[in-house]
Amino acid sequence: MVLRCIRCGREYPEDEIRYRCECGGLLEVVVDLDKVDTKIFDGNNITLWKYESWLPVKKIVSLNEGGTPLYRLNNLEKILGVKELYAKNEGANPTGSFKDRGMTVGVSKALELGMKRVACASTGNTSASLAAYAAKAGIEAYVLVPSGKIALGKLAQAIIYGAKVIPIKGNFDDALRVVIEASEELGIYMLNSINPFRLEGQKTIAYEIYDQLQKVPDNVVLPVGNAGNISAIWKGFKELYEAGVIDKLPRMIGIQAEGASPLAKAWKEKRKFKPEKNPETLATAIRIGNPANWEKAWRAVEESGGMFEIVSDEEILKAQRILASKEGLFVEPASAASLAGLIKLLNEEKVDRDESFVLVTTGHGLKDPDIVLRNFKLPEPIEPTLDAFRRVIE
Repeated sequence: MVLRCIRCGREYPEDEIRYRCECGGLLEVVVDLDKVDTKIFDGNNITLWKYESWLPVKKIVSLNEGGTPLYRLNNLEKILGVKELYAKNEGANPTGSFKDRGMTVGVSKALELGMKRVACASTGNTSASLAAYAAKAGIEAYVLVPSGKIALGKLAQAIIYGAKVIPIKGNFDDALRVVIEASEELGIYMLNSINPFRLEGQKTIAYEIYDQLQKVPDNVVLPVGNAGNISAIWKGFKELYEAGVIDKLPRMIGIQAEGASPLAKAWKEKRKFKPEKNPETLATAIRIGNPANWEKAWRAVEESGGMFEIVSDEEILKAQRILASKEGLFVEPASAASLAGLIKLLNEEKVDRDESFVLVTTGHGLKDPDIVLRNFKLPEPIEPTLDAFRRVIE
């Protein structure tokens, strides 16, 4: 098992603490597929660590992550006229988001390497997850968050789990720059998605989708912020394919919010990637203007024959309400971007309604309840009588 640069191909030993190649390229973990267990995909006892032979570390720190529900969205299938539609509900993880998959592997790797302090930059979910897993591991955690731009539900998690929460004057990209510098100068292990071991945990979403469906969907649709998740899921499917477990691959479809869509704009305009200096969207989890993993994400979409799409905040909020009111699934705004994107692509006839789609909903709705409350007004109170209630329902 080695770390390999996706740009120049240079390899590094897995126990070298390194986040980028000397050429500046991103690194990825190369798993020895001759040593993995290919017979475990039987649809039973699904948890993240079921796939331990496919991961670059032994289980050390776990909160029983993974094994998240895969819902068949029957009501939305009828409304949208789609043949098969599913939601992989990552909000069911221990801290309420998909980030737990990366943190169980990343913090386990930190302990394996003898690290005593971990850190991340975060728009919310990463900070909550890192704080929880560091607490379980008994090590120090530092999280840098954009001041005033983090959902309170996520901030509360990071605080209660005992992390040192450090607000910065700037956005996520500014926070990440500081964390990268700290990892180089202060001996702190960085657990943002530039860390290739964190993405190894997130690739298990692909394993679980196949394990639960017992087939590969035609399309996987998910929100894109820092672009690690779409990269990781594609890596997971590719490993299944290369190991001979599956004989087809899905298309990867990444959705970005209009005010934070540097990748999607570059893709749609057929030009080179260029960061956005001041990203803005109410979907705080994907309010990122310079995605650290943009090269991996671009490769995932290109190799899979997929696409990037852009949705407005209004489309995101509408999709959030639809998913909750029609399927009983309450997700945070960033998660709803996946459904918003699919609806837009269906309306523009850019995808086939006769194909199968898996929406990856990345975080629970209670992560950011203020968004819902700001857009809803309670009616005036009624008298506590049956007649008053009757008048309301009539």
